[in-house]
Amino acid sequence: MLTRLSIRNIVLIEALDLEFSNGLGVLTGETGAGKSILLDALGLVLGNRADSGLVRGGEERASVTATFEFARLPKGVADALDEAQIELEPGEPLLIRRQLRADGGSKAFINDQPVGVALLRMIAPLLVELHGQHDDRGLVNPRGHLQLLDRYAGADTQEMARLYRRWREAEASLASVRERVASAAEEQDLLLAHLTELTALEPVAGEEARLADARATMQKGEKLADELEELRSLWDGSDSPLAALRIAARRLDRIAQEHPLLADALAAIDRAVIEAGEAEDKLRAAAEALLFDPAALEAAETRLFDLRAIARKHRCEVDALPAKMREFRAALDMIEGGEAELDALEAEVREARAEFEAAAARLHEQRLAAAGRLDAAVAAELVPLKLDAARFRTRVDALPPERWSAAGADAVEFLIATNPGADFAPLTKIASGGELSRFILALKVALAEEGGAATVIFDEIDRGVGGAVASAIGERLARLAAGGQMLVVTHSPQVAAKGDHQYLIHKASSGIVTRTSVHLLDTQGRQEEIARMLSGAEITAEARGQADRLLARL
Repeated sequence: MLTRLSIRNIVLIEALDLEFSNGLGVLTGETGAGKSILLDALGLVLGNRADSGLVRGGEERASVTATFEFARLPKGVADALDEAQIELEPGEPLLIRRQLRADGGSKAFINDQPVGVALLRMIAPLLVELHGQHDDRGLVNPRGHLQLLDRYAGADTQEMARLYRRWREAEASLASVRERVASAAEEQDLLLAHLTELTALEPVAGEEARLADARATMQKGEKLADELEELRSLWDGSDSPLAALRIAARRLDRIAQEHPLLADALAAIDRAVIEAGEAEDKLRAAAEALLFDPAALEAAETRLFDLRAIARKHRCEVDALPAKMREFRAALDMIEGGEAELDALEAEVREARAEFEAAAARLHEQRLAAAGRLDAAVAAELVPLKLDAARFRTRVDALPPERWSAAGADAVEFLIATNPGADFAPLTKIASGGELSRFILALKVALAEEGGAATVIFDEIDRGVGGAVASAIGERLARLAAGGQMLVVTHSPQVAAKGDHQYLIHKASSGIVTRTSVHLLDTQGRQEEIARMLSGAEITAEARGQADRLLARL
């Protein structure tokens, strides 16, 4: 609920701090005292358009801060704040501040974090329900009538939404498969050609790397073949270096015993023979390793070029060609097996739609029955509110299929006819602001158990009425305010006397500066103010006595 409102430099208000409580709070004061300024100020924190004309003359800026406290933050508000990444601790007050500049600029904050005005407008209906003479929100707005009627009817709207989602998801799946089958059918000949070409080639993952390595090895062998052949001729034969070394070793072996140096020389030559032999073995092994078949090289190159060419054709890597084959086969299988899948999905869509339609038909009947009860409940409230000539109707219209939604197949709107024989029209067509407020009050009473904003404000709901009607209005306001919070701007002493708290709005002028102030009245203050409302400028003893009697009826 709204617990505090702080206003700085708004029109005639220089500085004002108001605290509010549960129950029915009434705001009274002489005409022109500035009651509308309070509502304009509150409207700013609810996201209304910033008007630089609201900034007090001679000041550069103005501000309004509203404090709301809840045992548990309304879910819609909590969700909106989470999305805006604004964190509130459990039990922490919600502070909304709006700043205005005389040049027309404005800023908005929630718990000192800057936010867009759109966020204020989003959460405002869950915080404050404001009913004024030109109100286009709350119960007047047709967009909320369906939800109100469903809550009144106790309808299971979650099941309706589930069936709708199931139907639409089945339709989406059907549309997707239809598109894939149609696309595949259009390309059937091309798919067959691609698959035939790839099947003939039979690409294998990793084949490109193996072919490239083999090709490179064979190409190296081709380049080194002549060199290896010349080297081999040097090592082969009787006049090769190795043969010469072996002859020298045999000759030296015969005389090595004659001198130690000869023995050392023989050992060196033996080592040379061994090393040369190892070199000969390695040359032979290299020649064998690099030995290639020209036909094999040509085959590897042809295969590699074919694979790379077809990969370029399909704009993929060579290793992705096996996956391409599977893709083409799946697309062709879709054409062959798609009809069966389509038949199954079409049956699923028909079944889901039938379930939705059946549930929507049941909900339609439930809404019609609830509409009749609501109409009777509102009609019972119209007579004591001096609207006995008016009629109220909850219109439930069946929608065409293209307008069906998760809420079902109906459109709901509250209509009224203010005079006998007059056509029913939306609530917003009422000419009189006072009549509109009383219709809203009748609706609020009828829908008393169906929830709404945490704080409800009525602006001059008693305009143009008095006596028993004003007393009936006051009684209903007090009843609605029980366990909640309601604020009422009123000129009626009968309504004011029903309040749990009363605030006096007063405008005073020093001849140079005019200021508006607001005071919470005590018991004696309430007696004086209600007496003034009864008698006018001059408060008489009789007026005070009548005020006491009104207050005593609480």
